[in-house]
Amino acid sequence: QVQLVESGGGLVQPGGSLRLSCVASGITFGTYTMNWYRQAPGKGRELVASILGLRSTVNYADSVKGRFTISRDNTKNTVYLQMDSLKPEDTAIYYCNARNFFMNANYWGQGTQVTVSS
Repeated sequence: QVQLVESGGGLVQPGGSLRLSCVASGITFGTYTMNWYRQAPGKGRELVASILGLRSTVNYADSVKGRFTISRDNTKNTVYLQMDSLKPEDTAIYYCNARNFFMNANYWGQGTQVTVSS
């Protein structure tokens, strides 16, 4: 059974920082591209950051470049999203996603709420 469990969300003031974690089980973690998506109220789901399995190549949405950092620890089956200089527009539910195109596999976590407000 595949599980992706996010943690680290919460309420933070503008300019603050949070680190999200996502622990995966039931998959060969290193073979999956790991993604962080977010969905703000009334909006569609947006890809925030991606990190490839073995080479750890990263990509970011323009809206978070220079503020967010995605990383992974394949020994702990964990992907992280370090979020700095947070803005109110970063408020959303953040979802962890694991994808393996060759296996046609696509898994989602339950989401964690991030609220940026003074």
